[in-house]
Amino acid sequence: MKQLLIVRHAKSSWEDFSVPDFERPLNDRGKKDAPMMAERLVKNGVIPDVLISSPAKRAKKTAELFAKTFGMDRENIIEVKQLYEAGPENFYDVVSKAPVSASTVILFSHNPGITAFVNNLTDVAIDDMPTCAVFALSCDIQEWSEFRAAKKEYLFFDYPKL
Repeated sequence: MKQLLIVRHAKSSWEDFSVPDFERPLNDRGKKDAPMMAERLVKNGVIPDVLISSPAKRAKKTAELFAKTFGMDRENIIEVKQLYEAGPENFYDVVSKAPVSASTVILFSHNPGITAFVNNLTDVAIDDMPTCAVFALSCDIQEWSEFRAAKKEYLFFDYPKL
């Protein structure tokens, strides 16, 4: 049995419009929401084996704040360029290459692709993944390469304002 959690990056700053999209940092709310959401996961017994993140600054920082809450080193975060401006096919490809040894994987990425991806996974429809939202599912597979074709079971959807 494997668990996949999909997390949209925390709230980013639009303070300086000259900063390229890829380099946008988290704002104060984002820096507060990310550890709070990670703590909610810990309280529910979710401890990941691996974190996989878009290399964009706001996604990577969200992953780092989650890692800190989980007691993981930031060196354990796998950065995957494919998760920036990703569509559902990119997500499926990244998941299929997750370490076989990992039972619980958390992906950190961006809208609109992240919402499109979660809506491809189960019968649960999400209008929009808010910032720092977590969508979780499980599937009975041995290897992540089996993920796409596997029957997936919705576990929960949570976000900071819930």
